[in-house]
Amino acid sequence: MSNYQNYHMTPEEFRRHGRQVVDWIADYYESIESMPVLSQSKPGQTRASLPAHPPEDGETFEAILADVGDIILPGVTHWQSPNFFAFFPANASGPAILGELLSAGLGVQGMLWATSPACTELETHMLDWLVEMLGLPEKFLSTGSGGGVIQDSASSAALCALLAARERATGLASNEQGCDGSLVAYTSNQAHSSIEKAVKIAGLGRQNLRLVDVDDRWAMRPDLLAAQIKNDQQAGRVPFFAAATVGTTSSNGLDPLPEIGNICSANDIWLHVDAAMAGTAALCPEFRWIQKGLELADSYCFNPHKWMFTNFDCDCFYVADRRTLIQALSILPEYLRNQATESGAVIDYRDWHIPLGRRFRSLKLWFVIRYYGVEGLRNHIRRHIALARMFADWVAADDRFELAMPPPLNLVCFRHRGGDEINQQLINRLNRGGDIYLTHTSLHDRLTLRFCIGQTGTEQRHVVQAWHRIKGEAEALEKNL
Repeated sequence: MSNYQNYHMTPEEFRRHGRQVVDWIADYYESIESMPVLSQSKPGQTRASLPAHPPEDGETFEAILADVGDIILPGVTHWQSPNFFAFFPANASGPAILGELLSAGLGVQGMLWATSPACTELETHMLDWLVEMLGLPEKFLSTGSGGGVIQDSASSAALCALLAARERATGLASNEQGCDGSLVAYTSNQAHSSIEKAVKIAGLGRQNLRLVDVDDRWAMRPDLLAAQIKNDQQAGRVPFFAAATVGTTSSNGLDPLPEIGNICSANDIWLHVDAAMAGTAALCPEFRWIQKGLELADSYCFNPHKWMFTNFDCDCFYVADRRTLIQALSILPEYLRNQATESGAVIDYRDWHIPLGRRFRSLKLWFVIRYYGVEGLRNHIRRHIALARMFADWVAADDRFELAMPPPLNLVCFRHRGGDEINQQLINRLNRGGDIYLTHTSLHDRLTLRFCIGQTGTEQRHVVQAWHRIKGEAEALEKNL
């Protein structure tokens, strides 16, 4: 023991290096607009910059942090840039980052109430707060038969909802014996790919997922859903699960929840509603029309990590009947047994999702809600939607461009009238330029540009600059036609 050497970072060293990291992050945010939004890194570039073998001896923290700037940063696409208009946002904020830091510092493993009571109880309380903040149906409150839990993403929420629906439909038999191929699930052909992935993981088979067609606003057609359900029933199949979307990825399409919900209720089908990005808009009372009919849903999710300034990962997943979810997912080996669990007086969130282990995610959510307040959050959501409508007005007023559809919220889908080739060249030129980043989709078999406004730091000047860049690149392309 006389040769024992302690390689750990001391509290004083942690304090000093922690300040360096916070300063680095603050400097990063101050300079983020000067960096190309889409990484210009070539395949293999980051790995080629790293040593072939791990260091035999430890290195200084200063050297590690320097390499973050020299090696890592060039390979980063800057999702927190105010000029990031791609995909849907994954926005962060100062309070969320500090909450995440505190969570990492505490190092809690919150699989059971007993392993950290505050981890469970704060999460339950935050999910109940959000029911009030969003105007969700009261059946999702933990004080009744339902409740909420933080998942890593809407993909995991969809899988958990589908598993609960599977076990409800089979009386828990599929957990014991496996699936017999009779169950059928439904969603629109514009739904997120996570629904298809969930069907595969759950052992239902891709062929047992029906993709229902949509209307001219990219929303699921209830008449086609009802017809498909009837066809499957007549063929001896068992319709058991449907996923509706509030804000599809391609176009922000909004499925008609009242009609879909009534069809599902009449046929004893579990209805899951995915509002991953758009759900945050319901913080504002004037946008709660997007969730009309949600009272008919069995489960619901939205992502604060997309548009509520809470850094990834943080998906809020609700069920109307938590007992069904817990029965589908609960396993209790001897080494997890404890007095609190067996008393039935506590929630053990390990029974609410796929992994056993779980982080203290509710801390960052708590920080965000308390720091901004409900009104502060609403202010920024309203601002983003107003900027999207302003951008859409510019597109509509320019004869060279057209809107694919009027934007319901903060996503504008538009295209150059010159056809797919010019639109592809346009988006390539814009993204290579580095000062803005857009992504595309296909609507009515036509390449369509997506312009999503939802980043924490995005202001009107960034949207104005982006429109000037889009027009400028379009003019340059038109001269070469």
